[in-house]
Amino acid sequence: MAIKENTKDGILAKILARPHLADFIWIFSFSVLTAVAAQITIPVEPVPFTLQTMMVLLSGAFLGAKKGAYSQLVYLALGVLGFPVFAQIPDATIGFARLFGPTGGYLLSFPVASFVVGYFIEKNKSYINFVFSMFIANLLILLIGSLYLGIFFLGNIIKGFEVGAVVFLMWEVVKVFVAASIYFGVSKKYKKTF
Repeated sequence: MAIKENTKDGILAKILARPHLADFIWIFSFSVLTAVAAQITIPVEPVPFTLQTMMVLLSGAFLGAKKGAYSQLVYLALGVLGFPVFAQIPDATIGFARLFGPTGGYLLSFPVASFVVGYFIEKNKSYINFVFSMFIANLLILLIGSLYLGIFFLGNIIKGFEVGAVVFLMWEVVKVFVAASIYFGVSKKYKKTF
């Protein structure tokens, strides 16, 4: 028994059994997944179509309210430090300045959206509640992002909603149902992991 505990598998099992380390690994993993999803982009201006909001919502669903929000804070921190984690769009700034660009409001809403999804799902894991929480979180992202865009860049809140929210509504509906399929498929297969 002592020999097995000192093997690589035994040591790795001990490390992953530590709750704080396992939490950190999951939080960082969802930060990376959000970064990868941000690179799947249709570069339109002023705000691109990406898959990153789906990962934002899934981080809250899988990790819960607090850890989901932490994963998005880590994602933002990586971007602020200059890592290429934000969506690659023409004429976009890098690092901290990106939070003050046209997509800054969307990015800043990610921790809030992830928290909202996690909070609702912690209360009730039903399919209807899952879809409801995803729609609420998506609306928050679109509301905060388009208000920021309209006020600070377009000088017109209505125009901000037109180009920063309305054009994304159908896309967001599709992402919610894809996210639901992913969540329930993974949850059934790996019940004890999350």
